[in-house]
Amino acid sequence: MGRTAHLCNVHKPRSHGGKIASRGSSHAPLTKPRLSWPTVVKRLLLASPRGYCAGVERAVETVERALALYGSPVYVRKQIVHNSHVVEDLRSRGAIFVDALDQVPEGATVVFSAHGIAPAVRREAEELRLTTIDATCPLVTKVHAQARRYAEAGYAVVLIGHVGHEEVEGTLGEAPEAIVLVQSTDEAESVLLPDDRPLAYVTQTTLSVDETGAIVAVLRRRFPRIEGPAREDICYATSNRQWAVKELVREVDLLLVVGSPNSSNSQRLVEVARAEGTPAHLVDDVRGIDDSWLAGCETVGLTSGASAPEWLVTEVCEWFRLRGAEVCELDPVHEDVSFRLPVELRRAERTAA
Repeated sequence: MGRTAHLCNVHKPRSHGGKIASRGSSHAPLTKPRLSWPTVVKRLLLASPRGYCAGVERAVETVERALALYGSPVYVRKQIVHNSHVVEDLRSRGAIFVDALDQVPEGATVVFSAHGIAPAVRREAEELRLTTIDATCPLVTKVHAQARRYAEAGYAVVLIGHVGHEEVEGTLGEAPEAIVLVQSTDEAESVLLPDDRPLAYVTQTTLSVDETGAIVAVLRRRFPRIEGPAREDICYATSNRQWAVKELVREVDLLLVVGSPNSSNSQRLVEVARAEGTPAHLVDDVRGIDDSWLAGCETVGLTSGASAPEWLVTEVCEWFRLRGAEVCELDPVHEDVSFRLPVELRRAERTAA
């Protein structure tokens, strides 16, 4: 049944995202049980790890510190991370989110989101004389560099990812003439690649580990000489959260995933649970819970995507607790990766000090 150490009425200590390093054993109380409504479920079981990853923490802090340094407004190209609550909070503090750089006044400060940008966007920012701060997740930057190196070496490159996602658009922009997008095993079965060039693949960082493995298997079967990255491109936080869901769903009747609809890694958590045979739903916040989902459920699982702040999880815990459910957590798993803030911001802060 997976990990069986359940810590009830506890709240997981927060840490800076990363690879699994250790499992904690001391925890502060979440709340004291208090019945207010008839019990909906007997137990709410929390996944670990869940929530913010190091790249998201870095991106959000970048906007916060840019506002402190430059004052309002600070412009942000696209959503800094894919969570509506995070975006609205930063907007209330003076951030202005734009879809295109021509919406930013000449000479203003603009932050590039965690999902990365194409080189053409960087050139446009230079032409507009914008002060730029690049909050691209370093793990996304690594994929960009891989794709660029392969293309410069004459490879035809397969990018495994989802059409329209900002991360995919940025990676495609590194070498559009050399990169072809593949989204599924069906497309992997039908994609045509040149016979006279070396082949390679890279992947979006927020994909399903299992689905990506299946796509890679098809590509390797059809193109035995295709090369790939030395280490999997799917980021540590995405894979860790999917692993945690696989552990959790063995013990629950239903899984709730806290995350916004445009969050790829959150959507993948729902898919992982359903692939394991457990009903699952994505909710932006506690208001998205439908009581009808809970019919016949004794234990409900709860996790959150890598761009969802922990206070949203706490609100869901309180919602269940007030309805008589016991709030428990699988023995916590801590992550230990952290990323330095963007160099442009660190330099500007030193100059202003």
